[in-house]
Amino acid sequence: MSQIFHRSANTIARVSIFGAVFFVAGLLGLFAEVNRSPWMTEAHVAREQPIQFSHERHVAGNGIDCRYCHSSVEESAFAGIPPTKTCMNCHSQIFANSPFLEPVRDSFRTNRSIQWTRVHDLPDFVYFNHSIHVNKGVGCTTCHGQVDRMPLMMQEQSLQMEWCLDCHRNPERYVRPRDAVFRVDYEPPPDQIALGTRLVAQYQIQKLTSCSTCHR
Repeated sequence: MSQIFHRSANTIARVSIFGAVFFVAGLLGLFAEVNRSPWMTEAHVAREQPIQFSHERHVAGNGIDCRYCHSSVEESAFAGIPPTKTCMNCHSQIFANSPFLEPVRDSFRTNRSIQWTRVHDLPDFVYFNHSIHVNKGVGCTTCHGQVDRMPLMMQEQSLQMEWCLDCHRNPERYVRPRDAVFRVDYEPPPDQIALGTRLVAQYQIQKLTSCSTCHR
């Protein structure tokens, strides 16, 4: 019986199969990269606000500690948005008549909160507690980036689960002494792993990776 297919058909079939495998793998890789990109995570995207508050000016320029505005960060799950009164503690004297700050003065007069646009907005099914992380030696800039260099606040990290798990699995890479948690000029030392290992034991940090840790 004569051969139906030319011998080259075997080669074509092999190339097609391998090509399809690589094509599917490429699509999956592309999907993973797009999923991690700022287009999806909105990382490094400055957010428009009712008032263009500059962390760079207030933190780096004026030396204001994070806790002055985010007053509940050490005791509460939520870091806290400062009430207008906190702004007016300074701005009743500094730039008191600036048209730029009229929304602040109007909020203070009417007792209506300024409607800030939330920058770090986790899904409702994710539980995050600021006080736990702060008291375990996780610095503000570890998650929020160098806010002292941000004229407009932006999300520094992806906030995706793999980012959270990286820290939960390897806390020694990220923890710092508690007295340095709110320092924006803190730089990890060359022996960060050795320091982190000691702090993990000292602060009794558990490597919690079960679903119920964050999803409640």
